[in-house]
Amino acid sequence: MAPSAAPAAQNFANHRKFVPGFHFLTIGLAVVYLLWALYRVLFHFSVDHLFELLPAIVLGLLAWYARSFPLVVQNRVIRLEERLRLQRLVPELSGRIDEFTPGQLIALRFASDAELPALARKVLDEHIRDQNVIKKQVQSWRADHLRA
Repeated sequence: MAPSAAPAAQNFANHRKFVPGFHFLTIGLAVVYLLWALYRVLFHFSVDHLFELLPAIVLGLLAWYARSFPLVVQNRVIRLEERLRLQRLVPELSGRIDEFTPGQLIALRFASDAELPALARKVLDEHIRDQNVIKKQVQSWRADHLRA
């Protein structure tokens, strides 16, 4: 059995995960199907074409929810992990942890343990809410290879 390749170093530029089979093929085909079904209803209206639009809408909704439900759970887990990490690494901020928004915690997860205390204080003190602004300030990236 060949050894598996080490994942590429993760950073701000490449941290978003795209699964081509889902993001491009599956979603792309669902959009094409939906547009085709809409075209037929709008320009060649019939009851049959109207009923052919229903599966296209259902597939679109399934694709949307198949992606959004796991992301909500993933974000809840990240929020919990980061709250615990902040309590461990920055105990003096324990009284302020509830001030972090979920988005701030999600962005802070990429900061190394060494830089998390200073960056967390800065995020709270300067009211930085934009996830990309927070992520761009991370100097020592802590990769997350388990993201969905």
